Amino acid sequence: MIIVLKAGAPQNQAAEIIKELEAKNLTPMPMYGVERTVIAVIGEERDIDVNHLESLPGVEKVMRVVKPYKLVSREVKPESTVIDVNGVKIGSDHLCMMAGPCSVESAEQMEAAAKPLAALGVKILRGGAFKPRTGPYSFQGLGKEGLDILRETADRHGMATITEVLDVRHLDMICQKSDMLQVGARNMQNFELLKEIGLTKKPVMLKRGMNATIEEFLLAAEYILSKGNPNVILCERGIRTFEKGTRNTLALATVPQVKELSHLPIIVDPTHGTGKKNLILPMSKAAIACGADGLMIEVHPNPSEALSDAQQQFTPEEFKNVYKELDPIAKAVNRSF
Repeated sequence: MIIVLKAGAPQNQAAEIIKELEAKNLTPMPMYGVERTVIAVIGEERDIDVNHLESLPGVEKVMRVVKPYKLVSREVKPESTVIDVNGVKIGSDHLCMMAGPCSVESAEQMEAAAKPLAALGVKILRGGAFKPRTGPYSFQGLGKEGLDILRETADRHGMATITEVLDVRHLDMICQKSDMLQVGARNMQNFELLKEIGLTKKPVMLKRGMNATIEEFLLAAEYILSKGNPNVILCERGIRTFEKGTRNTLALATVPQVKELSHLPIIVDPTHGTGKKNLILPMSKAAIACGADGLMIEVHPNPSEALSDAQQQFTPEEFKNVYKELDPIAKAVNRSF
């Protein structure tokens, strides 16, 4: 259920409604928009007197939300959400680029990647300190040392950071070191992790699970918002299908569909979505054209020596050419990097 307040309704009226809902053991989640406030109501709705709520001062209308997800829905918040990460506004007309190696391997490697990326204007440096690998004997990341390297490298170049969280036991440590959290595809439905991240209020990029429907994707985001963290960026990174020609099937129709269903920003990861360097640029162009709010692309100073995902990472020079080719596509849809 959502309670829509009249345009210009004072905040004290919203506060009184919230107080009354809490007295009924309901959880009100206010969303303060540019024009009006909307209060999403979480809890058992059967005993709620809609007529009474509609009679309260400042209330314009009360609506039941049909969809299983509420807080991420455009029914609750019609205007698109813009999330600020150290001055990078994700979901705005300015497209966000997150780039860097798959894994943090050494201080020298990260410096060699970050310096040319910063020179191009990339504002968010990615790098995995804890790596989820299919095989137990593959490189698992440097852990805390990797976090320190990522943080120090980004600070030298005035960049924000994003790194993956695999385990609730690592959450506090990663929150102290990274500006953004990443929930990978394998953890999209790790609900205990999602709930703990929801308590942090930290910006989080939630990747779509490799077998997840769009509804399941949005419900995973709902877990985070329901715990009080509105700073969720969705990421389409491809799904698993019968196709063997690419690493995954990059379902770009997800982008406009999510834009219609949800107010949350959504970016695309064409690196994991294709697994092939020759496909990353065309799919990046298509992602921007269909409405994505940004891209995540893997860049390594020497991909042939990478400890993970060697076949799908650009060199900084290759990425520079890719970045240049994306600019006219962005301008064509009235956006910019």
